[in-house]
Amino acid sequence: MKQKILEMESYAQEKNVPIIEKKSIAFIMKYIKDNNIKSVLELGSAIGYSAILMASSREDVTVTTIERDEERYMECLKNVKACGLDKKINVVFQDAMEVNLSEDLKYDLIFIDAAKGQYKRFFEKYKYFLKENGTIITDNIKFHGYVGKSQKIESKNLKSLVEKIEDYIEFLKDNEEFDTLFYDIGDGLSVSKWKNEKK
Repeated sequence: MKQKILEMESYAQEKNVPIIEKKSIAFIMKYIKDNNIKSVLELGSAIGYSAILMASSREDVTVTTIERDEERYMECLKNVKACGLDKKINVVFQDAMEVNLSEDLKYDLIFIDAAKGQYKRFFEKYKYFLKENGTIITDNIKFHGYVGKSQKIESKNLKSLVEKIEDYIEFLKDNEEFDTLFYDIGDGLSVSKWKNEKK
């Protein structure tokens, strides 16, 4: 397993596939252990790196992970099988914005690490699949140090993307349904929990 993780890290570096930073996934694995998390929904599998580590953090945790890129989906399936975790990880090949989950599915933790410009839409769509004491964790809240500095960015595309992440941060801060804590770990994480008055 350890060897496979190292191979995945090398593959990601060689192929320029973005995977979660080590400090960030260490934080999430500890969160899973400390909070008795048993079911995780991940938006954005990439090659399966974070799904495999989350699934291996507890004996009784299962992960459903969604990926829209076919090449990455196939690589993810291969890696999950190689780690012997195909009974604990369900890999779904679809765009997360188009997935129709059964309404009775509920997760302890939802991890958002897909298209950065869609964070708010992902949050609004998937909050309904969160258990009562559930948590939504979002990665790349700092986005390589660009967040908070969008005024100085010259590239239109990059500026637009960073502005969307900045809007998402404001959306989380102002959200009346969730309490959110922001962590300066890795590329930045937000941890959002239902407020007590959730119906």
